[in-house]
Amino acid sequence: MAEKVRVESEIDFLSEVENGEVVTQTTLAKRISVSAGMMNALLRRAMTKGFVKAKAAPYKRYAYYLTPKGFREKSRLVAEYLESSLDFFRQARSEYVEQFERAKACGKQEFYLAGGGELTDIAHIVARENDVELMGIYDPETNVSQKFGIPIVRSLDGLAANQAVIIVESRAPQEVFDALCKTVDPKSVFAPDLLRITRESLDFTPPDVAPKQGAK
Repeated sequence: MAEKVRVESEIDFLSEVENGEVVTQTTLAKRISVSAGMMNALLRRAMTKGFVKAKAAPYKRYAYYLTPKGFREKSRLVAEYLESSLDFFRQARSEYVEQFERAKACGKQEFYLAGGGELTDIAHIVARENDVELMGIYDPETNVSQKFGIPIVRSLDGLAANQAVIIVESRAPQEVFDALCKTVDPKSVFAPDLLRITRESLDFTPPDVAPKQGAK
């Protein structure tokens, strides 16, 4: 995921400078939501590689231009980003199929998703494709009341024995897992391997269940 973020930042940067607008590094950093240090590193790398040229302008500003080599690099990065995104989607989809199957093998019939971001979208797709009943999405950080027509819940206290929680939080998955396990039976909390969540303090490991044929 870190590599995906890097590629996305470079694409955003090259897209911002391709029009030759006179700007400051601070302005560019704000536009693509990176730190000043990251912007400086992106600029130095791009200029060293010959992707970008700069022309001084008044008030310590510069006009940054994308070179022909820079245009080719942008096209290459876009292709790389799309391919890595597709690979990530396939991996995540396969792992969520497996988690729903593991939970069902433990007698779970109703499910909550915990977290926000793109993994929520992927888990929702998997649930819809596999006739999994989603009761709600646990996401205390959002202000909306529902997503995909599914209610957003602020608490998972009183989880029933036939219900399970599937972690979809990608920004702080371990923190969400640890917090949930303080109020929810850890045996009812499931998470894909890609989130690298540790259960070292727990003595429960969900049973292995082979993914359905056709899962990719």
